[in-house]
Amino acid sequence: MIGRWNNTNVPDFILMGLSDSEEIQMALFMLFFLIYVITMLGNVGMILIIRLDLQLHTAMYFFLIHLSFIDLSYSTVITPKTLANLLTSNSISFTGCFAQMFFFVFLGTAECYLLSSMAYDRYVAICSPLHYPVIMSKSLCRALLTGPYVIGFMDSFVNVVCMSRLHFCESNIIHHFFCDTSPILALSCTDTYNTEILIFIIAGSTLMVSLFTISASYMCILSTILKINSTSGKQKAFSTCTSHLLGVTIFYGTMIFTYLKPRKSYSLGRDQVASVFYTIVIPMLNPLIYSLRNKEVKNALIRVMQRRQDSR
Repeated sequence: MIGRWNNTNVPDFILMGLSDSEEIQMALFMLFFLIYVITMLGNVGMILIIRLDLQLHTAMYFFLIHLSFIDLSYSTVITPKTLANLLTSNSISFTGCFAQMFFFVFLGTAECYLLSSMAYDRYVAICSPLHYPVIMSKSLCRALLTGPYVIGFMDSFVNVVCMSRLHFCESNIIHHFFCDTSPILALSCTDTYNTEILIFIIAGSTLMVSLFTISASYMCILSTILKINSTSGKQKAFSTCTSHLLGVTIFYGTMIFTYLKPRKSYSLGRDQVASVFYTIVIPMLNPLIYSLRNKEVKNALIRVMQRRQDSR
């Protein structure tokens, strides 16, 4: 594939970024750098808290560790290069561009299916609480975790192979701040119809299958909660799902808005704003959503800090 890329008439790609104004670029650099630092601290902190507190060694937090890991990796694939482009050269090699696209699709797809696994975990916890420890065994948790990574890798591999078959003859300017499929397809001087259809099917099936799983899980959860007689019982049951439901709504909302539409309706400004949100902002929001709205995580943080003070 590398050889095919190098046979094109352009040596590398130019990422146009988000603005031509130096003042705006500096403001965006400071904003994105702050967001990236918070993302790193939040996700690493979430992983460490869950690892260090034995009371959080359950299936729910097992998945949450990997959600933080994916968000950490997801942000690192996009944000550092974006920060570099805001300050210095905005060029990226063919290999670097396609590598960025590969990991972007891989991690994004893996997160979609991981959120489905987390929804199933919440379904079992609320609909079959007495059998939860038996159903959500270590082997099932590993299977529900391995699946997203495997599917994400396969989808990303097919995506990159299809894109690598395109030819880029003259223009090498990507009207975006990272190597995404739509703006790269727009540069090709060959017919991209079949590639667009295949990528649309892959992205659409990922979103639809994972959304169907999540929706089915929450329909069963809602049905179970409505059968609970006490108001406090309903609130307690639903509170265990609110963080995940909020994270799902934000993530899928921006993904569907960006990808499940024809390329003819592609709007540079609108899609860039959505892309900033799900590539840079959401990885920062997830640890905040799952920590600030979760009493168990707050209590775990207090216990970890107390143990550190007692050990001094």
